[in-house]
Parts: sequence; C-alpha cells; structure tokens
Amino acid sequence: MDFTDTFAGMTVIVIGGTSGINRGIAEAFAAAGARMAVASRSQEKVDDTVASLSALGAQEGIGLAFDVRDADAVADAMKAFHERLGEFDVLVSGAAGNFPALASEMSVNAFRSVIEIDLMGTIHVMKAAYPHLKRPGSSIINISAPQSWLPYEGQAHVCAAKAGVDQITRTLALEWGQEGIRVNSVVPGFIEGTEGADRLAPTEKAREVLGRDIPLGRWGRPRDVANACLFLASDMAEYISGTVLSVDGALYQRGSGLAGKMIGDMLRQAKQADG
Repeated sequence: MDFTDTFAGMTVIVIGGTSGINRGIAEAFAAAGARMAVASRSQEKVDDTVASLSALGAQEGIGLAFDVRDADAVADAMKAFHERLGEFDVLVSGAAGNFPALASEMSVNAFRSVIEIDLMGTIHVMKAAYPHLKRPGSSIINISAPQSWLPYEGQAHVCAAKAGVDQITRTLALEWGQEGIRVNSVVPGFIEGTEGADRLAPTEKAREVLGRDIPLGRWGRPRDVANACLFLASDMAEYISGTVLSVDGALYQRGSGLAGKMIGDMLRQAKQADG
C-alpha cells in the first residue's frame, strides 16, 4: 500500500523518534505528509531529526529533548506539542533502555533503570498525551519487544518491563476504547542498522548465524516496522485495538531460540574471564 499523503494534515508524535527504529517510523510518517513532533534525551539528535523530517515532506516538524522518566517534563512537552500542532492523531511511544546482564550480577538500581525507562516511561507518555488525543479516531502505538512474552537469558529486567508495557496496551485499549482511542503494540524482529542489532550480532559471522534462524530468510529493515505502524495508524486498521503485532519474519515462533542462548553464553563467558 502506498501511504503517500495518507497522514496529510494529521499530527503524529514519536517519542524516542531520533534514532534507530523509532526514527525510521518518524521519517515514514513525515513522508506521508504528517505534522510531526519527535522527542528524545538528546537535543542534538532532536535537531538533526527535525531537519530530516522537514526534508522528507512533513507539513511541520518540531522536537523537544526530555527524559521519559520525568513525568512533569513529559507532561510539559505534550502540552507544548498540542499548543503548536493541535490534537494528536497518532502517538508512538518508543523510548527504551536495555543492556545484557545476568540477574545475579545486576544491581537493583540497574534493574530499576530499565523499569523506569521502558515501563514507567510508557505510562508517563500515555497519561501526558491523553488529554490531547483526538476523540474519536486517535491511534497509540507502543514499541515493545519479544521479551514481553519470551524469557531471554540476561534480560530479566527487560522481560519484566516489556510485559508491563504490553499489559498497559491491552488494558488501555479497554479503558480508552470507550472514547474511540485505539491502542496497540508493535514488536520488531532483528532490524538492520540498529543499536540492538549491533549489540546482538557484532560480527558478520554472528549476523549470518542469526539470519539463518529467521524463517523469511532476511533481517528486517526499519521500513518494515514503519509500514506496520503506518497501517495500524491508518483507517485500514480502524477496528484493530489491543493487539501486539510482531514484525519479525516469523522469528519469534521459534521462541527466544539461538539469540536468547547467545546472550546468556556471552555473559557467562565474560563472568568466567573476570574470575
């Protein structure tokens, strides 16, 4: 489907939209003619992304730097976006934090940091956006992860956080659906050119091994995830809400599989090397 001008005149907010998968999502909505707002913790990345969005065809592009762990800062930013761009047609919540660590070796503060970014950050964004959402007809998309339902070694913190994110998606689809607000999650697979992919497969050999595990035979592209978000935000998906959609080439049908084991093996080898 060609989404050119599908979102012309609409306001799309992408939190975490200045790098990786989330930037690809923001750029896809910009190319479809939306009025755009993006946010991350880096003002430099925000400025660079806003310039890119305008060049791609966004009717308007703005951005702010803040930390999703700060509920007041999130609320202030959402108010500023609304004052500039009007009510929100689409909200993409994609801020996330991750690092591999065995639970026995992880500090309480390290565990808490991921909970605060992934889980608390999601509810901060959604609650702050809530007064500014179009009623009826707005669409919220939370960017989740397979750790929501698949156990991965070295990912206890992320598993806990993302399970919470998807339960927020399902629950608020019930609560906010009464007002015509749709809420869904998108779960990316192995996506080329992202920080997560580089961490998981730092060598060409690792990329080849993991690539063979993907049933469709290739790594995903940021555009694959962006296309799913464009669909979920469009009228084509007007009766879809409360769904967790994997964009993974059928990879997660194998469970955590080879990738999950590789993370655990890597961490155990590092622990042994450290004595």
